[in-house]
Amino acid sequence: MSATLPRGWRVELDRTVRRPRRDLLVGGSPTRLLRLSPTGVTALTEVRDGPIRTAAGATLARRLTDAGLAHPKPVGAATAELIVVVPAHNRAELLDRCLAALGAAHPVLVVDDASSDSAGIAAVAARHGARVTRRESNGGPAAARNTGLAATDAPLVAFVDSDCAPDVGALTRLAAHLDDPTVAAVAPRVVPDRPGPRSALDLGPYPARVAPGTRIAYVPTTTLVVRRDALTDGFDETLRYGEDVDLIWRLHAAGHVIRYDPSVRVCHVEPSQLRQRLGRRFRYGTSAAPLTQRHPDAFVPLVLEPWTGAALLAAVTGRPRLAVALLAGAAADELHRRTKTGLPAAGAAPALTQRLAWTARTTGSYALQTAAPLALAALLHRRTRTGTAALLLAEPVAAWWSRRAHATDPFRWTATHLAEDVAYGAGVLAGCARARTIAPLLPRIRRVRVRPPTESPTRPLRRTR
Repeated sequence: MSATLPRGWRVELDRTVRRPRRDLLVGGSPTRLLRLSPTGVTALTEVRDGPIRTAAGATLARRLTDAGLAHPKPVGAATAELIVVVPAHNRAELLDRCLAALGAAHPVLVVDDASSDSAGIAAVAARHGARVTRRESNGGPAAARNTGLAATDAPLVAFVDSDCAPDVGALTRLAAHLDDPTVAAVAPRVVPDRPGPRSALDLGPYPARVAPGTRIAYVPTTTLVVRRDALTDGFDETLRYGEDVDLIWRLHAAGHVIRYDPSVRVCHVEPSQLRQRLGRRFRYGTSAAPLTQRHPDAFVPLVLEPWTGAALLAAVTGRPRLAVALLAGAAADELHRRTKTGLPAAGAAPALTQRLAWTARTTGSYALQTAAPLALAALLHRRTRTGTAALLLAEPVAAWWSRRAHATDPFRWTATHLAEDVAYGAGVLAGCARARTIAPLLPRIRRVRVRPPTESPTRPLRRTR
């Protein structure tokens, strides 16, 4: 693997990164610290202003992007050939829309997954100059993608679902990331095809390195550009749902880098009726049990920090004095962490606020997904009503705010978000019952880990939590 980022590229620092001192950077997901040498301080100016020109700048850029403290912005197009694989099962009108959006920039193979309207699929493909290969039995998205993979030989493969319409040049811009030899896959931002509806596939406006336990733990294969030689086993055809998560986590476990680039947008047709959206979320939820069995360390429904988790529990149950005492303990813990790592004490309050906000968002979703009846009972109880409502609304409101340009009605958005969380949780419970396991329901408690910052921009960065 290359120890440097390609020359001529630019990077952008992650939005969480702060520079409390000239020689210190902190941020990312999970939070990391980097202490810069004098050479690193000089190189940071080059990295921040771009483009990357020197060996020191390229080395520092690599360390920052590997740690999630910065995100690459490739220049130009990928040098390797790319082919597009589009799995399709009926819905010829959506395939027509997809192929029209793709245009003629790259060769396209349509995999007809045993459609009843095979003539319609073939006619649409012919109209757009795409090849077709047909499966005699319906195997689902994973099997269809594997069929397309076996029928092509280009070094880069773009999987695009037939209900997607990528922006002009979207795949070309995504494929440019793969000029970095460490990157195995890259995904765009998937947005609804019309303003208003919430999409569970929309992972937000901020770039990320994708990895379990981080802000972006996976990306959907609704649209995904992949390096062929990284797909040694292809998709798991036994998974009707969650096959995309499984693939991403296997790529990560194999040491590959996966990136999320929301500057590239792909429109996705959302179900028009709430009932259809809830059914889709239920089906997604059923994948939790098989994913936990395959990736027990990657699938964690909730991670709680002891201090902030206990403080929120005390607040929700109507014990304000205990909540204040626990918050004081959390503040002392944050100050201790900063003393150990050399961070200024002045940043303790914002850091603690962020920890509380994140705990509230994740705990509210977890409660609704795994214990909706208990959450409803807490809403009906006078003592816990206000705290529970605030907890359950934390994630929907925050998600709406980050996507408000595409979600014009906050009340409908929030109601739909809550309903979909309940549907997803019902799917999780159904999957657990089918697999006879409770592993997808079990949260973990994890303390903030204190690690000293590294001294050199060329050494691996250290996690602080």
